[in-house]
Amino acid sequence: QVQVAESGGGLVQARGSLRLSCLASVSSNAMGWFRRAAGKEREFVASISGNGIMTSYRDSVKGRFTISRDNARKTVYLQMNRLEPEDTAVYYCAAGATSNYDFTAPPERNFDYWGQGTQVTVSS
Repeated sequence: QVQVAESGGGLVQARGSLRLSCLASVSSNAMGWFRRAAGKEREFVASISGNGIMTSYRDSVKGRFTISRDNARKTVYLQMNRLEPEDTAVYYCAAGATSNYDFTAPPERNFDYWGQGTQVTVSS
């Protein structure tokens, strides 16, 4: 059973920055970040392949968010810059069962293990 745990959420003013971390029990599985705003469906934010070479982002965060990983530390990061109130949500880390990531499939189909989430609140 793969385990993941998020940290780094908090309250930040608009145009500020936060970095989320996800500590996993595996080092080279495909990883991703999702979020769920109050009253909305969970949505994909970013993903990264097991070797860290390939990444993918939802359009609204491109150029502002960066996903990265340190496999030696079994940690995936989500650097979030120029945050907007619309980014307010609970952010979830997810791990795939393998290092492979199918960029042609709906993002959620790549992930089997989920964390409990960390709240990010952006004030205007």
